[in-house]
Amino acid sequence: MSDPLPPPCTDPAGVAAQSAAAMNTRGTLIATVVGSSLAFIVGSIVNVALPRMQAEFGTGPTGAQWIVNAYLLPLGALVLIGGALGDRYGRRRIFLTGLAVFTLACGLCAVAWSFPVLLAGRALEGVGAAMFAPTSLAIIADGFHGKARGAAIGTWAASGAAAGALAPLIGGLIVDSAGWRWAFGAIIPVAAFAFWQAWRSVRESRAPSDDRAPLDLRGAGLSGAGLLATIWALIALPERGATFVVLAALCLGLALLAAFVAVEHRLGDRAMMPLALFARPTFAGLSLLTLFLYAALGGLLVLLPYTLISELDYSATQAGAAILPFPLVLGLLSRTVGGALADRFGPRALLIAGSLMVTVGFALFAAVPPDSVVYWQHLLPPLLVLALGMAASVAPLTTAVLNSAGARFTGVASGVNNAISRVAGLTATALLGLVLIGSAENLLVGFAAAAWVGVALALASAAAAVFMVGDDAAE
Repeated sequence: MSDPLPPPCTDPAGVAAQSAAAMNTRGTLIATVVGSSLAFIVGSIVNVALPRMQAEFGTGPTGAQWIVNAYLLPLGALVLIGGALGDRYGRRRIFLTGLAVFTLACGLCAVAWSFPVLLAGRALEGVGAAMFAPTSLAIIADGFHGKARGAAIGTWAASGAAAGALAPLIGGLIVDSAGWRWAFGAIIPVAAFAFWQAWRSVRESRAPSDDRAPLDLRGAGLSGAGLLATIWALIALPERGATFVVLAALCLGLALLAAFVAVEHRLGDRAMMPLALFARPTFAGLSLLTLFLYAALGGLLVLLPYTLISELDYSATQAGAAILPFPLVLGLLSRTVGGALADRFGPRALLIAGSLMVTVGFALFAAVPPDSVVYWQHLLPPLLVLALGMAASVAPLTTAVLNSAGARFTGVASGVNNAISRVAGLTATALLGLVLIGSAENLLVGFAAAAWVGVALALASAAAAVFMVGDDAAE
């Protein structure tokens, strides 16, 4: 691997200039890596802190769902707009603004004196993450060139995987030793460090006028409002039943989402989610695959630690350690398994195989007994199989999405797919109330039932790969 820094120089003035440039290059990479990792860290920590937070505020199962979704909803709805704002008004500016909002939001969560205040803090975290997450990669693409860019992107991706792997364990340790509020407090200095590094190191950049992502505020507003109403109805349905208010909210949400689709159709290429993308069968198939696969995975990553802590009396630290093999194996193998095998067999074959392995993993989870659960026997094997399946899928999915979009939509295709994965997790979490309320006496029974839903979703993702993903995924 070549050194991403400039070559040595013997001229004193040149040495000083190169040292400054090297510092800025390193600082840019550090700022973007640490900043983007925060989006993974805060989600993973909340998953293991959820039972404690729910108990303190006395909110019940629906409260637990809102703690998760208050963050995911603005993140999923605004991530495309965040990238467009960076292209138009400056990536450094939007990255710094997002980090500032996120840092203040973590502080608000840490001192939350009521449940609505906690939800407000979580929502602001999502808004901040929607600004710095998409701009971090654009900053790297602008600041690094040639082989150095590949090395920087590899570091960026590997660091995100490492953060996702370690956050549940570290978060569990903080929750058990100091309380869940300190888990949010511990994020503040990390975010402040990323802000300081970005302030001193990242140069301002914008996309050329012809390459700027559209600033579709009307589409963002409709999609955000539609998702909010729909998710509220799905969360309220198990507890309140099919009341007039719940059904009205559901109908309103679906109507707003339909209006969003109509607006995107009318805007054409200027839409934040150009519908012409979905006219390509392979991209449409990959979008369905992403929706099904990440809905299954998103529900599991919330429900599993919740069940371990609430039903099996794991501590937050033990729950974080129990989940650790999944992100660890995924991070270690995604490049070698997904990347190397995809080059040899093509993305389509890997996506089919990966989805089928995920199906097997969920089937093993569905076989977890309602009592006498042994971690090494009942939980670790399905976690490892799931990790292998996702490792085989992640890199080929990214490659296939970019290849299927064509040069015209390459920039927006990745963002759309990212948004779909986040909305999938958001929807899955909203539906977990059916498990949490319907299995109050034994969460393991509900967990097994949810695992069967995961089996169906993973099979649907495999079917999308078989019947809709074509040869253009490997171009």
